[in-house]
Amino acid sequence: MNPVVHFELPYDDANRIAEFYNTVFHWKLTFLGKEFGNYILATTAETDAKPGTPAGAINGGFFPVKPDWPAQYPSVVIGVKNIEESIKTINQHGGEVLGEPMLIPNFGLYVAFFDTEGNRNSIIQPTNM
Repeated sequence: MNPVVHFELPYDDANRIAEFYNTVFHWKLTFLGKEFGNYILATTAETDAKPGTPAGAINGGFFPVKPDWPAQYPSVVIGVKNIEESIKTINQHGGEVLGEPMLIPNFGLYVAFFDTEGNRNSIIQPTNM
């Protein structure tokens, strides 16, 4: 199986979304800055491997809304072992990959896609795989 490893939510106002999720759910939010596309990393659990933390919990992040990007709504990021093979499989089975994989430093190769129902999700080949 390829697990869900991350989630993403778009934002119009970085401070507003950060304040909401920090205040309401006590998530730890890290503003990554312009070099990471103004992405905000959301830590929702310390780790699955640490004793006493919820098994299966995932972390996520927030990205700024961009007028020229398609389908900016909540999505999940699925971890894959080989992004090129996964792209090939997505295309063979009626999905549509949105652009070319991009390297996210210290995280891995990432690309978004539409599934056969028009849902936008993403895949990542993590650096440590």
